[in-house]
Amino acid sequence: MHYGADYNPEQWPEELWPEDVARMREAGVTMVSLGIFAWSRIQPREGGFDFGWLDRAIDLLHEGGIAVDLATATASPPPWATAAYPEMLPQDENGATYWPGSRQQFAPSSPVYRRLAGELVTAIAERYAAHPAVVMWHVNNEYGCHVNMDFSDAARDAFRRWLADRYADVDALNAAWGTDFWSQRYGSFDEVFPPRKAPYSVNPGQMLDFRRFTSDMLLECYLMERELIRAAGATQPITTNVMGAFKPANYAQWAEHLDVISDDAYPDPNDPESFRAAAFQRDLVRSLKPDVPWLLMEQSTNALNWRRSNAPKAPGQMAALSAQAIGRGADGILFFQWRQSKAGAEKFHSAMLPHAGTDTRTWREVTALGAQLAALPALPQAAPGTSDARVALVFDWENWWAVEASDHPQNGLDYLAVVQRWYRALHRRHVQVDIVPPSRVDGRYALAIAPLLYLLRETDAAALTSFVEGGGHLLAGPFTDVVDEHDRFRDGGFLTQLGALCGIRLEDFGALVAPDAAADAPGEREARFAGEYVPEQAGTLLAEEIEATDATVEAVFTSGRRAGHPALTARTAGRGVARYLATIPDETGALAVLDHALADASVWPVVEGLPAHVEVARRGELVTLVNHGGDDVEVSITGIDAVTGARVDAVRLGPFGWALVLESVPGDERRI
Repeated sequence: MHYGADYNPEQWPEELWPEDVARMREAGVTMVSLGIFAWSRIQPREGGFDFGWLDRAIDLLHEGGIAVDLATATASPPPWATAAYPEMLPQDENGATYWPGSRQQFAPSSPVYRRLAGELVTAIAERYAAHPAVVMWHVNNEYGCHVNMDFSDAARDAFRRWLADRYADVDALNAAWGTDFWSQRYGSFDEVFPPRKAPYSVNPGQMLDFRRFTSDMLLECYLMERELIRAAGATQPITTNVMGAFKPANYAQWAEHLDVISDDAYPDPNDPESFRAAAFQRDLVRSLKPDVPWLLMEQSTNALNWRRSNAPKAPGQMAALSAQAIGRGADGILFFQWRQSKAGAEKFHSAMLPHAGTDTRTWREVTALGAQLAALPALPQAAPGTSDARVALVFDWENWWAVEASDHPQNGLDYLAVVQRWYRALHRRHVQVDIVPPSRVDGRYALAIAPLLYLLRETDAAALTSFVEGGGHLLAGPFTDVVDEHDRFRDGGFLTQLGALCGIRLEDFGALVAPDAAADAPGEREARFAGEYVPEQAGTLLAEEIEATDATVEAVFTSGRRAGHPALTARTAGRGVARYLATIPDETGALAVLDHALADASVWPVVEGLPAHVEVARRGELVTLVNHGGDDVEVSITGIDAVTGARVDAVRLGPFGWALVLESVPGDERRI
């Protein structure tokens, strides 16, 4: 179990470094990420490198028993680089340049940036590939965090090459984008530009491809650095820190290229429900590479600096969220950062060692957690091909991009918010869940939930159909199976691939007034629905006009223009069941529909009878329980306390209390 933080010795006098290492040992630190923003110190001028200070820092850490996750330092180019090569700077859709003075001021597709970054990475990797302190490589930092999309001339040229590789000839591009609409037909790839500022709506196929291109350019930068590290002879694992459900980068495509997934997560202490969003993020990153434990690369020890209001974490909350990450697959708990900065934009961001020193709650909690993690045994890891989850929540980046494009029947759809609403319902029911693309829904799951699967490829539709016919239960939401991978309608209307499976026909999407619209906005705001298995609930945003052609109607709309018409249908197909919900339920409605689907699929909680404020997760034989700030609770569970080694038959959890229990199962003595 790694424990540590980003360490930035270049911000501090060298005579302070030995004290840092001594304090790290006191806190139980095992690894630090080093050099993430040190390009200007490592390379103060083009062609000139200064490794002396970094040599001394790495050696000092190694002597103190602290391992190093060595960064490539390419996340923030130094002033000399952008002064000499302003063409490497990114631009927004209006042509405005992102200038130096902050961080991440580079165009990912810029040949100049890639050349300079490559020279830096080569020099670092050749020098430290064999250093015994270096146990992992940290490429760049939070790719795309601030420059979500670049519209510069470098991006223009790269986008044209990307399109030529994808479509081979411009006629294929014209067909994919439907460019005969609005006289957009291209005669060559050289006529294509990024979707810069335009008088009105841009071509949706063009925007979808530009999002694909953006993710690919960021991934290309990572792959370039990875290859240079390997070419230098480095054999350590290589990673870059992702950011959970981050829209600009399709991490599902990145995962195979990362030796280990590392994630940055900052739930908001001001939000008492933020622990569910944090759990969603943990399950998402775990699901990206399910057979390899991941690392929580960044979290805060206490307050942040970049929200409108930066509340401190409650006593015990930092450890509780750390335990949550462990229960959901993490094998490392790290922070930004080790020592709180004295200057700069993040000087108010908390750290393991705060400005106020060691006589602080933060330091006491940091050292206590370090001691608890050091006491843990090697944690269990599921064998390849197995899963603790019986439920798959379908999440697809390209579908996200397409759902939130403009000019739809309902332009208030927030794909991530809808997916997370279903996740919160599962979390409240204490059900283990994997978050996967539709292609990975298979027989290991009993239930799959697919909200807003607007863009549905043929292969993905085939996977869902096979899942149902093989015995799985599918719950599909509205605005599903509408367009192909180019954001074009298929012949035959809507639900052309899943309509027969679900036994329904879809005629119209039935947009409702968004709940957050002005109070005097005319129109229907909700569509009530109810049925034998579902007490009356509220639907929002859409009330689709569906007809049950070969399905059982399990609930009907009870109000509005769709009153009396199907809202929830079910059809047996093969050995499974396909359900379709023609609206987006509110929080209580999602719980009601979910309860029916879980019971029908015979899916049960990890631990029965827990209150909503207590979280449970299973990781093989390890069961994690966390009380996220509610009343004291006692949970009956038999096994071994993984921290103390004591046998338990129950655990008592106060506010922000947590327990890691190696559970015993009757007849399975190896678990004890």
